[in-house]
Amino acid sequence: MTEPPSLPDGYEFSADTARVDVDRVHGWLSTDAYWAIGRPREKHERAMASSINFGVYDTASGEQVAYARVVTDRALFAWLADVYVDPSVRGKGVGTAFVGGIRDHLRPYGLRRILLATQDAHAVYERLGFRPLDRPDRFMVHLPE
Repeated sequence: MTEPPSLPDGYEFSADTARVDVDRVHGWLSTDAYWAIGRPREKHERAMASSINFGVYDTASGEQVAYARVVTDRALFAWLADVYVDPSVRGKGVGTAFVGGIRDHLRPYGLRRILLATQDAHAVYERLGFRPLDRPDRFMVHLPE
């Protein structure tokens, strides 16, 4: 498995949900993330409550600069969702190191697979060992009305 680069100096990784700036994260996702535009705050909070939450923080200010969550049974399967890096730190290697840290945090569970969906960040995830599904025709989706 490919090792991620470490976070740039001045940033730290955390899996402590208590550190998540819920207002900031909801603002990012509901106004700037193509997959979550308009997401109600209550839905976001429920999603967080059922997930393992991760963040990257500026060590000088304590300000959160990235967020992601993982839905998992902690045995076989995980879904990496809501990965967001603040525009002010994009291009500095924060996102790649962040996702690598999440992948490594999940390693002790011995998961069979970690899935995600992305419209535009395939190269970032490929550097960390993610690849397209071998058999996407086996996956289905149900979209409730």
